[in-house]
Amino acid sequence: MDSNRRDFFKKTTTLAVGTGAITMGLTETAYADHHKSKKTDFNMIDGLVLLSIKQKEGNETLAIKDKKAILDVVKASQHLHLPAPHTLDQALQEGWGHELKRLVDAAQAHTNLWLKEGEIKYGRLFQNPGKIVCVGLNYRRHAHEIGMQFPRVPPLFNKYNNSLLAANDVIPTPDPAITHKLDYETELVIVIGKRAFQVSEKDALNYVAGYATGQDFSARDLQLELPAGQWMIGKTLDGFAPIGPYLVSANLIKDPNNLSVETWVNGEKRQSSNTSDFIFNTQQMISYISQHFPLEAGDIIFTGTPEGVILGKPKDKQVWLKKGDKVVSKVGNLGELEFSLG
Repeated sequence: MDSNRRDFFKKTTTLAVGTGAITMGLTETAYADHHKSKKTDFNMIDGLVLLSIKQKEGNETLAIKDKKAILDVVKASQHLHLPAPHTLDQALQEGWGHELKRLVDAAQAHTNLWLKEGEIKYGRLFQNPGKIVCVGLNYRRHAHEIGMQFPRVPPLFNKYNNSLLAANDVIPTPDPAITHKLDYETELVIVIGKRAFQVSEKDALNYVAGYATGQDFSARDLQLELPAGQWMIGKTLDGFAPIGPYLVSANLIKDPNNLSVETWVNGEKRQSSNTSDFIFNTQQMISYISQHFPLEAGDIIFTGTPEGVILGKPKDKQVWLKKGDKVVSKVGNLGELEFSLG
């Protein structure tokens, strides 16, 4: 550890004893201020499976999954006197890859720092990404099921941070007077690891930090039945973007364009496809988006959903989701994303 970081941890540990700072001895403000002012190098995350855990105090902090145990990053950082980011957004946006690997290695001998996954509550994997970009109509068989032609270029829309939801959490069911045609859309989520602007398809994967399972939850009546079509409103109500429970580093995924995509509703399988059915593959999406505006570290891209959504069924068989329904999404080996409607 360099002398600046060593001095910082000595000072903040002493300060915490005297001021009653929050758990782990560092206030969130002190932690963030230190990282912004002291972090000078940038290293993409690789070789890790990351998640967020909700602490008893209510804050959501970074954790690492190693085999079958979970490392509380902030607790381990304080205990081992090693610097580390507080959240996944910070880890990605500031490039804490090397420090996180060092922390995992150092924590191997400290069994008290590791938790059983069944003992934790997931936090939101992402809390404050710079951008949430979504690609629509990106599976061949999905385009066929809803009777639409393949698009010439990736159709883009967006979600906002209010829509982010943790795994195993509950989407608040909207007032039926606002919307009642609620639909699932399991999707591969691409997470950017470093600034990408006007990158080529050949180089695009070099800018990916990792992948996650996501749900582009949708209100079809808002999206498609209002006079002009309100894609943004139909896609970005509170809780309409569950993601998680893990971010899996890109180098742990052999081919993002060959991952299974599955959805279950109340135990019944509804979607069963593969990203090999993409109209625009992972490289093409990243390159196309980056031609128009920069993608920054920590930005998120939803990549579209395959066939099997409620919208694709005949109108007399469209049974929309309702309060009490449980949805499970799975993309490849990225982990199962569960949520319910409440």
